[in-house]
Amino acid sequence: MSNLSLRERDAATIAQIGKLRFSPLSVIGGRGNRLIEEGGRSLLDLSGSAGPAVLGYGHPAIVEAVETSIRNMAGASLLLYPNEPAVSLAERLLAITPGEGERRVWFGHSGSDANDCAVRVLQAATGRSRFISFIGSYHGNLSGSMGISGHTAMTHTLPRPGVLLLPYPDPFRPNFSSEDVLALLDYQFETTCPPHQVAAVFIEPLMSDGGLIAPPPGFLKALQERCRKHGIKIVVDEVKVGLARSGMMHCFQHEGLTPDLVVFGKGIGGGLPLSAVIGPKEIMDHAPAFALQTTAGNPVATSAGNAVLKTIETDGLVERSARIGMLFSDALRALAARHEIIGDVRGRGLAIGVDLVKDRTTREPVAAATTAKIIYRGYELGAAFTYVGLKANVLEFMPPLTLTEDEMTEGVAIVDQAIADVNAGKVSDADVASFMMW
Repeated sequence: MSNLSLRERDAATIAQIGKLRFSPLSVIGGRGNRLIEEGGRSLLDLSGSAGPAVLGYGHPAIVEAVETSIRNMAGASLLLYPNEPAVSLAERLLAITPGEGERRVWFGHSGSDANDCAVRVLQAATGRSRFISFIGSYHGNLSGSMGISGHTAMTHTLPRPGVLLLPYPDPFRPNFSSEDVLALLDYQFETTCPPHQVAAVFIEPLMSDGGLIAPPPGFLKALQERCRKHGIKIVVDEVKVGLARSGMMHCFQHEGLTPDLVVFGKGIGGGLPLSAVIGPKEIMDHAPAFALQTTAGNPVATSAGNAVLKTIETDGLVERSARIGMLFSDALRALAARHEIIGDVRGRGLAIGVDLVKDRTTREPVAAATTAKIIYRGYELGAAFTYVGLKANVLEFMPPLTLTEDEMTEGVAIVDQAIADVNAGKVSDADVASFMMW
């Protein structure tokens, strides 16, 4: 038996290229909406493990579904033959997702591979090679999904040829208005980006990793209309903010969009690796064996997916996300009266961002170290949450959809104390030196 701590063993074995750590948290278990770290301390999870833990940990519906599936596994793949859990999940997704015409579902393991599949199949099926995306977007970490991302985390990789990155209009820092962005798109169409060469535009209806930015009303609808005129497909990335999190079943419904393709990930598997793409039959049936993954659509993960969708419906989690999310956001806004560092609280439902600023007048973002210190102090006080944003200055709250009102109140109190303690100098630069990766 090793005498090393879990964190030490992790450092000695797990590759850095797969890590994004915000605190010393080392997890040995989870119950409800809490994580249990080595040593037995329980922490309130306000990040949902970066989104997948939509029902928390050990939820009876997921436990029962997974145990039942493993005891009588319907194979281990969707590749060679259909299995009941995968087909049932595809039927459920089609039933709850608005769309036009005959559609099909593809299953993968993560948002990264789902967006990657969308890029590849759209290019092949339409014969068009260009794409439109946004600065600040994050669609994944495979070659296709990485290539259409516009986040600063992608600066280590070469951009994908033929991708037009537009500014995403930010109501809090309105450097580019909706009209500015649409005019820029029109100009690009007239000059260097012929619209007949563009296969699709990838949209985040709530830009999550870019800073939890909700676009100005009407912007995405106007963008959709422009693209539709040129036969450009509308792809909505719901990986992080979809399936009840936003206070509606789909986040794109807030914007009145009618997407051609919808991409799901993270929460759809309730913590198991699962993703999905819904799209038109003529796109998704482009060619047999075009986007194969041996264990994609396996019965265990898709059984968990069925349990997630059933629970969202039976437990009223869409309405719950809207209600608890509003209370959470209002409570965080109330902290601004005591903390000048809070410039804005925004988001939808239980996808909430707190924008931290040096000055409320100029809205200049705080240094990343300040954000990291608040995260670190929050961990010490008993809560796990993260940060996002192109300047790493936005506290992100993506808790399980099962978060209770009492837990929400507990979490806000911890955030309040963490900000006060950082302002008082209780966290040093050395404390966070290992936790500023993003």
